[in-house]
Amino acid sequence: MKHKIIVAITGASGSIYAKVLLDKLEALKSQIDTVGIVMSKNAKDVWEFELGNDAYKNYPFDYYEKNDFMAPFASGSAQYNTMIVAPCSMGSMARIASGISDDLVCRAADVILKERRKLILISRDTPLNLIQINNMKTITEAGGIIMPATPSFYSKPNSFEELAATVIDRAIDMSGLKQDSYRWQS
Repeated sequence: MKHKIIVAITGASGSIYAKVLLDKLEALKSQIDTVGIVMSKNAKDVWEFELGNDAYKNYPFDYYEKNDFMAPFASGSAQYNTMIVAPCSMGSMARIASGISDDLVCRAADVILKERRKLILISRDTPLNLIQINNMKTITEAGGIIMPATPSFYSKPNSFEELAATVIDRAIDMSGLKQDSYRWQS
């Protein structure tokens, strides 16, 4: 069975994580039926500021506006099996934890959780306050996966993209896609 994946890109710093994720999903297209992307205005602004381009427009995926509740993954019947939010702002995480489905990002996350599918949030903030920690706890108890954007160094990355890939590769593994990536002592 091919994967149906939702990618949400919120306005947190860390656009490199979104870029690396989209690059890797494009490379794994033989395992994927469809990728739906929701990107906030802030996410586009942050991407352009941090990466110096608007290359997010060039990926061969389906794009949906943040308020498009007619998007297929606004309903569980569309059977999207994974949602990855990269990067995930603490505001988006708070709305997801509270079940506030006031935009497509939060509605899609709500659907993924209620359907008992994989929700992976790549959080990008530090330090954390107790409210944020409790939101992470709530999402984890509901079946979501919190993946702080904490890169590893044992693969000896040579670029920012390789460093970001140490996080994104874990998210791709969690989604069930098969890939070749660095594995510790293997």
